[in-house]
Amino acid sequence: MTHFNRIIVIALLSVLCAEVSAGSTKIYVWRNADGVLVYSDSPKPGAEEVNVNSPNISSSSVDTSILDITPKVIENTYQVEITQPENNATIRDNTGSVYVSGRIKPIFKRGLTIALILDGKPYLKPQTHSMFVLRNIDRGEHQIKMDLLDEKGKVIASSTPITFYMHRASVNKAN
Repeated sequence: MTHFNRIIVIALLSVLCAEVSAGSTKIYVWRNADGVLVYSDSPKPGAEEVNVNSPNISSSSVDTSILDITPKVIENTYQVEITQPENNATIRDNTGSVYVSGRIKPIFKRGLTIALILDGKPYLKPQTHSMFVLRNIDRGEHQIKMDLLDEKGKVIASSTPITFYMHRASVNKAN
């Protein structure tokens, strides 16, 4: 065997022995002068050898068995309320303008839209906020309602209908 081959064989044997000895390292335990347990791989007088049967596995100190990790179906139960105008209010505006605002509970999420229904018919297109301005509304009694629509356009909540009265002054023309 050549000198180079001997070096390779010795290097391989030392690597193999290091792996075996790492797995079979002995652990010792004793109490120090303050009464604290001390663990070491070096024996001391009065130390006891600890028998290690399984590999070192760390685990969480938090008990997760009480956690419920099953997915929950969140119910989207919405409420829609018209806050302006008040029910049975008289609106006096010669241009026929009415400001309508509403409130969505619990929260107005992205993807939802509000449709305003005036006298049983949709007023303009659904929008992403709950404030509307009605223009050129005729004199008389009117009813409004708000519908909350999901991403597919399905009504998922509706307000209580509100009745309001539009008062517009008229001018008599003399012939």
